[in-house]
Order: sequence, then structure tokens, then C-alpha cells
Amino acid sequence: MTTAVSAQPFDFCEARYTPDSTVFTLFAPEKAKVQVAVFDAKDKKAKRVRMQYSDGLWRAVVKEDLKDRGYHFLVDGRQTVGVAARAVGVNGSRAYVVDLKDTDPEGWREETPLVLKNPTDLVIYEMHHRDFSIHPSSGLKNAGKYLALTEPGAIAHLKRLGVNAVHILPSFDYGSVDEKRLDEPQYNWGYDPVNYNVPEGSYSTNPADPKARIAEFKLMVQALHRAGIRVVLDVVYNHTFDIAGSHFQLTYPDYYYRKHADGTYSDGSGCGNETASEKPMMRQFMVESVKYWMEEYHIDGFRFDLMGIHDIETMQAIREAAEAVNPNVFIYGEGWSAATCEWPIEKLAMKANMRSNPGIAAFSDEMRDALRGPFADNTKPAFLNGEAGHDESIRAGIVGMTRHPQIDWEKVNYADESWAAEPSQMISYVSCHDDMCLVDRLRATIPGISDDELIRLDLLAQTAVLTSQGVPFILAGEEMLRTKQGVHNSYKSPDEINHLDWNNLERYPQVMEYYSRLIHLRHQHPAFRMGDAELIAKNLKFIDTDEGTIAWTINGYAVRDDWRTVVVVLNAAREARKVAIPRGRYSVAVAEGRVADASETLGCIEGDEVEVAAQSAMILFN
Repeated sequence: MTTAVSAQPFDFCEARYTPDSTVFTLFAPEKAKVQVAVFDAKDKKAKRVRMQYSDGLWRAVVKEDLKDRGYHFLVDGRQTVGVAARAVGVNGSRAYVVDLKDTDPEGWREETPLVLKNPTDLVIYEMHHRDFSIHPSSGLKNAGKYLALTEPGAIAHLKRLGVNAVHILPSFDYGSVDEKRLDEPQYNWGYDPVNYNVPEGSYSTNPADPKARIAEFKLMVQALHRAGIRVVLDVVYNHTFDIAGSHFQLTYPDYYYRKHADGTYSDGSGCGNETASEKPMMRQFMVESVKYWMEEYHIDGFRFDLMGIHDIETMQAIREAAEAVNPNVFIYGEGWSAATCEWPIEKLAMKANMRSNPGIAAFSDEMRDALRGPFADNTKPAFLNGEAGHDESIRAGIVGMTRHPQIDWEKVNYADESWAAEPSQMISYVSCHDDMCLVDRLRATIPGISDDELIRLDLLAQTAVLTSQGVPFILAGEEMLRTKQGVHNSYKSPDEINHLDWNNLERYPQVMEYYSRLIHLRHQHPAFRMGDAELIAKNLKFIDTDEGTIAWTINGYAVRDDWRTVVVVLNAAREARKVAIPRGRYSVAVAEGRVADASETLGCIEGDEVEVAAQSAMILFN
């Protein structure tokens, strides 16, 4: 082995392989002692190679074919795989030099991105690999694995439901599941990053094989793409599993984290630390990590955990770089932090600052909590339970949190003005992974609720979500009345709590049918996804109604919809309500928990008034 300094630019590819040589590059302190330890073909003995410092980086070239060989760096004696390893072994403690072309499925390099005219055309399905397929009732052979999503049964379910984007919970290498003990009960959502640029090993069939997790992840993406379904990756750049053991800290102590003036670590994540996205190399790391997932794994979008910790300049740099790779990319995140950050709040990607963060979306907790009650109190009711005072917040969600002449922002929860410049900047949802699922929330707020009432309110809630002008988002399993047995924060609860019970598709077939038909109705009619704030302000008009009932009309003609006039009514009251509508003759598309399919209607109504059944939605058109 011989070493030399590489002149290649640094792009966080810390081990660049060719058959003739491998270039190792590392960002570490100038005054440190830095080596790379390269293991032999049997993965036993390692030879240390000194790295040379130049222009702010440490480099070494090993002129030998190192394909599939293990390595790690030593920085002042601290062992680390670096911050951007692209292949690792079991539990991510050793990095590997791989030729990534060896992991490509057939036809991978010829794949072209799926076209997306506007993000409001998406219906996003948020899922955890293990939740989705671990229960025997799923009928999936690769239970809890990436490969489950390559199976015909999984694809058929997603297509029948009609979702066109799957949001997978963190699927990079994370720290809370021991990949050496997968025969023992273990579970975690994965919001504890270790190696950001490598797929998690516990979802592969062989965590000890550095290439297996890569190849199987690509097969999953390819299968979904061939079904016309995009893949969104949940990314957690805002914090690390810990500080002392993180590869950020082991590689360059304290560079990647924010600190208070007294030297203590800022903790905007609530996990003991927060990363410093405004620092040049952290920003570059995030930008290139996103690009890498797009270029190597063909990821179509990203959901940023606690996006409000990151600075706006970094988020815009990420968006611009991602759009250069694929103009159809969609980026969204949580527009808040868990606690105060050590960075000016006006510079952070908070929901209130979204007008300064174009092309990126945020979750609307305004609409979520107005529908079913606040995140902080599982027992407090809201619109679905008949509590007054929430209608205006739901109306704001219906228009995608954009400016609208009929919205009184003084009555909207959490926001005193519109924060979305376009409806594509708002994620419309009623529940997600880190909260009670909708069924449990309804049971918590309405003790003794019957199955019939629960289903009525469940369908009503999702009708609000799926007729909103924002980007609709549903939690996996809600189409089969998912329950987590009342657990609010199930991040490490066992499979018995988190799994989907696919038997519910037979127990409650009307739920899946309603979800599926309503999603397909949204896809068919641009009136529900105008995608433009000005069009919404001009062509969506709210109707005066009693408290607990929300109604509006849409001028479908303005967006070339086959439905010239659309009327939507959401009635959360426990009694039927009469609503004044523009005089005309209408066909009924949705009523009393049913959605007509494309070849039929549920009847006709003529006149200037309609009666809507209790705890249900109605959609009319002419």
C-alpha cells in the first residue's frame, strides 16, 4: 500500500472507489492525527495509513483494489466511520469500500423520475416498514423488511387505496435496534441517526452483508416506482443519537453542534443536542446527503424531522440542489422544534416563516388539532366531537393555509395570519406516527363510542383532509381502522402495539372502500387540488352555516374540471343539518358514509337547500 494526497474536490464521498485505487477524504481538525485503517480481505487485520492535511481536508490514496474491504478512520485515536459512510456492516460500526453498481437491480440506471405537475396531486401514505408487514395477516413473506414492499400483495393494496407517494419512516442506519439480535423482540421508529447515508440494516435480510441492505432498498424503490408510487424518505439531520458516540463528534469535536454562550449544548430537538445547519460543512453535508439519496437511491422526496431547527438558507440550498437532480422532488417537514434553538427564530424554517421558504411544505397542526383536539391533551375534544370554536381553523386548512378573503385569522388556532404562499406548502392531515392514531383519539375523547359512530367520524375527518387544497397525508393503516391500543408515543412499543391488523379489511370493508373511492375522486377532479393560491381565493367560496358544519362551493369550470360546480359539506353535529346551496340540479357523489364510483352517482338533488346526515360529509356536483 502507498499513499498520496488527492486533488479531487471534497463532496462527502469519504471513500471513492476505483479498481486501481481508493481515495479517502475526511473533514477533521487540522491539528489532529488522522489515519485510515483498512482491513484485509478476511476482515480481520487492519493496516493503518497516514492521511495528509491540505486545504482544510485530510486525504489519502490507497493504490490497490479495495473492493468490499472494511475500513474506519482514527482521529486522535478516536475510531469513526466518518460522517458520510455509504456502506457499513452490522450495527454500522465498520464502513466498507463498495462498487455501488454491484447493488443495482436490472434497469436501475435507466429509470426516469415520475412526473409531478404539482405537489397537491400527491396523496402521501406514511408507513413504518415493520408496522406495515410484520403481522401474519398481511400475507407478506418478507415481514418487516424492505422487500415486503416489492411483493404483489403490498403493491396491490397501495394501488387499490390510490396513494401515489409512500413516506417511509427513517430508513437510514439508526442506533436503537441491535442488528446482531434480530431474533429477539426489538422495535424503534428510527429517529436516532448513526449513519445518514446508509440504509438501516434491520430492514434487510442480512445486516452483516454491507451490500444486501443497499440492493434490497433499491429493489423496494424500483417496485414502487414501477407501480407509479413515489418514495419519500424521512430524514433526521437535526440531531444525533447522542453526542459522545456520534460520528460527527468523533470526527470533528463540537463542529456539527450548536452550543450556548456558556459552552453547554443547545437542545432544540429534545434529544440532548441539535445540529448546526448554518455551519458551512454541516450545510454542505446535508445538501450532498439529500443529493446522494436522490442520485443513488432515486428518492423522490424528503420529510424533514423538526425542520424548524434548520436555518432557512440551508433548506433553500437543499431545495435548489434537489431540484437540479429532479425537478419533481417534493420537500416538507415539521415547521417547529421541540424546544428553543440557539439560532435566531426568524432565520429558522419554522412554519411561521414558510413564506421565506418557498418550494417547501410544512404540516398544518392548525387543521389537525381543530379536527380532533390538541397534541398535548389526548382527551380534549374538537370539531369531530361537536365542540364549538374550531370551524375557522378547518376552513383555513381547506384553502391550504393560503390567503383567502373569507378567513378570519383571529379565529384560527396557532396562526394569526396565512403562512403558506401556495397550497403546496401545506400538509393536510389528522394523524401521523407520533401521536394517537385517529381511532384511538376518537375513543379517548368520546368514551364508550360505538363502532358505527367511530367509523362515521373517521370518514368525516379524512374527507376534510382529502378535499383540502393542501397536500393530503394519511397514516398507514387508517384505511383499516388501525389502533395502537391508546398509546400516544409508540416509538419503542412492541409489534403488538404498532402492527397493522389486515384482518380489519374484512371486518370493516366500508372504511377501505370509502378511503379508496375518495382518494380516486380527488385524483380525478382538479377542483380539489387547484394548486394555486389565486385560483383558490377566486373560485372556492364558503357558505354560511351553523357552528359544527362547514360548507363550500368550488368553481370547477375555472380549472377545467368536468364538474362545473362542486359543493362540499362537513357536518360534525349529532343531528342532520340543512345547508343553503346555490340553486341548481346536482348529482350526489358522497353522502352518509358512501362514495359513488366513477360510473354512478348516489342520486340527484334539485333546489337551493340540502340536508346532510349527522356526522357525515356530502359532496354534490353539476
